[in-house]
Amino acid sequence: MQPAERIEGWRCIGCGKLEAPRPCVGVCQDRKVELVDAADYDALQARIQALEAALALIARVTPREGAMAASWSALQARARVLLGPG
Repeated sequence: MQPAERIEGWRCIGCGKLEAPRPCVGVCQDRKVELVDAADYDALQARIQALEAALALIARVTPREGAMAASWSALQARARVLLGPG
């Protein structure tokens, strides 16, 4: 997965207005976009990576003979930690 493009800008601490001016090349067209805070995005990316790692264990690990119940229990415990309360 490629990292998302990050654009440096400024946010007003009063109203929350965002500005990210760039040099104009004469062909500009404004389009509405949705923005997220980079820290929120980074936290979500870290969560996705942790969940993917747990999913990879389920997909790629074969328990030893007679250890299926213990392995499944360990995978469930890991999943519960990643999913959090709820």
